[in-house]
Amino acid sequence: MFRDISLKDLMELHASGAHTLIDVRSPKEYAESSIPGSLNIPVFNDEERAEVGTIYKQVGQAEAKKRGLEIFSAKLPQFIADFQAIGTPMTVFCWRGGMRSKTAATVLDLMGVHANRLIGGIRTYRQWVVEQLDLMDYRPELLVLNGYTGSGKTVILHKLADAGEAVVDLEGLAGHRGSIFGQIGLQAKNQKNFESLLLHELKRTAEEPLVFIEGESKRIGKVTMPTFLFEKKELSRHLIIRLPIEERVRLTLADYKPWEQPDEFLIAFEQIKRRIHVPVAKEIGTALHGGDYETATLLLLEHYYDPRYRHSTGKVDDDLKTIIEADTVEDAFEQVLAWKKEYMKRI
Repeated sequence: MFRDISLKDLMELHASGAHTLIDVRSPKEYAESSIPGSLNIPVFNDEERAEVGTIYKQVGQAEAKKRGLEIFSAKLPQFIADFQAIGTPMTVFCWRGGMRSKTAATVLDLMGVHANRLIGGIRTYRQWVVEQLDLMDYRPELLVLNGYTGSGKTVILHKLADAGEAVVDLEGLAGHRGSIFGQIGLQAKNQKNFESLLLHELKRTAEEPLVFIEGESKRIGKVTMPTFLFEKKELSRHLIIRLPIEERVRLTLADYKPWEQPDEFLIAFEQIKRRIHVPVAKEIGTALHGGDYETATLLLLEHYYDPRYRHSTGKVDDDLKTIIEADTVEDAFEQVLAWKKEYMKRI
C-alpha cells in the first residue's frame, strides 16, 4: 500500500538522498506551476482532462469517473513503464492530493512500484512558498551588478557562478531579460514558477556572506520581485559596469540574435517607438527592416535604453556605487572578481 506523506516529510526525503517527484497533472497544469525539479507523467493529457471535467459538470461525478477510468486504462502500460524507468524512491502529487495522485499511487502499488503520495498536493507546496517568502529574512550582503544595457552583466554573473561565487540569476529565474525585447527566444515564467525557483535559490545561498545579483527593476517580464528583496537590492552596493559602446553592441547582438526572429523584434519595437524622437525611431525601423541590426542596436542603446538607465540609477546612493571601467566583458569580470576579494578583506 502506498504511503501518504506531508510536505515536511517530502522535504526531508528529498534532502536525504536521491528522490524523484512526479507531477501527475496535465502538461498544461505542470507548465503553469509545479515543484522545481519534478517530472511530469500525467494521468490525463490536456484534452482528456477537459473532457472528463466537462462530463463532471454536465452529467455528474459517476459518469466522469467512468470515462476517466476508460481513458486511463488504455494508457496504463506506458504509464507503468515510465515509472519503472525511474531508479530512485519517488513521490507523486496532483493539485490537492486527490483522485489523480491516489489513482496513480494505487495502480503503481498493484504493479509492484512503490510511490508515496503528497498530502495536499501542490496546493500545499504553493502555500508554503508564499509563507516562506513573506517571512524571509535574507541575511547575505548583496553585490549588485549594474550598468547600461549591453554591459555584459548577465555574462559576468554567469562567469562568477562558474568561478564558484554565490549568485542569484533573477533574469534566468524569470525567463526574461528585463527589457521590451527580453522575452524573445526565452520561455517566460509566471509568478508562481518564479517564486518557487527564487525561494529555492534564496535558501541555497542563505548562509553565504555575499551574493551577486543584477540590478533589475521590481518587474522582470511577467513577474514581480518580492518587495523585501527589491528593497534590499536598492540599499546594497552597486558595481557599475562601464564598457565601450562598440562592446555593448557586440554583447547585445550576441545575446539577442535578432536575425533569428526578426518579426518578433519588429513587433516589440512598435511598442516603444513612440517614446523615441521621431527621426531616430524612423531610422531604427529602417535598420530593423533592412536587417542592419548593428545600427538598430546602437541607436536603441543611445536613444532609448541609456536615458532610462540614467534615470533609474540616479536613485542609488553615490556612496554605494563603485565604477568598473573596462574595455571588454572579460576585463570587467576580472575586475569584479578582484574588487570582491579586496572587499572581503575589509569586512
